[in-house]
Amino acid sequence: MTLAKLTIQFVSIKQMARLSVNINKIATIRNARGGNNPDVLQVSLDCEKFGADGITVHPRPDERHIRYADVYALKKILTTEFNIEGYPSELFMELVLNVKPAQVTLVPDSPDQITSNHGWDTLANADFLKDIVSRLRKSGIRVSIFVDADPEMVRGAALCGSDRVELYTEPYSSKYVENREQAIEPFVKAAKAARDYGLGLNVGHDLSLVNLQYLCASIPWIDECSIGHALVCDALYLGLEQTVKQYKACCHNDSEK
Repeated sequence: MTLAKLTIQFVSIKQMARLSVNINKIATIRNARGGNNPDVLQVSLDCEKFGADGITVHPRPDERHIRYADVYALKKILTTEFNIEGYPSELFMELVLNVKPAQVTLVPDSPDQITSNHGWDTLANADFLKDIVSRLRKSGIRVSIFVDADPEMVRGAALCGSDRVELYTEPYSSKYVENREQAIEPFVKAAKAARDYGLGLNVGHDLSLVNLQYLCASIPWIDECSIGHALVCDALYLGLEQTVKQYKACCHNDSEK
């Protein structure tokens, strides 16, 4: 293979953000009736089979969707990257240090929050986050800190020793239909800050088939897109296999804007 062909192959690989499917909503449906239908483990394996690059879970203290037992069971069977999100309480830290997933995403959620709705103030919480990040990295776990699209919060994450940041994309998603150019602007700035500070870049929250492609095309160095709620909703109509494939296609960040 010539150098030119190798270069083209390398570029094409770099132009693909990874898709991590958040399966919390699958567990929510299961828990609504008890039993094991739908089977969270099987759905996770199917997502992998259909092309997902990873599986994300966000276990909460009340176990209202993903249960701690699910996390241990998933670790034994997954062949792609396992990402565990959560607030770093001692109970959460015990879980992730035992399971040792590929990545832990630190979120500032209180136990009673329905879903994440803001990122960390990485400057005000610097001492706390530095300790948590250090403990995780010593165990060989990649750390991502959930932040708003603010270059200062990105800088703070870098100062805490994080490997990556995950940009909280709900503000982008809510403004996308009205004016996507304005909606993406702060995210491009924050993403550039992450690149400048040597951080990997993840994105997540309220991303969908409507807005994902434009995000990936506008920020072609995104490492990972974590998507759950919209993907599960789309699967009700499209089927899980077609849905995963369509989200994967949107992750091609060389698409036209």
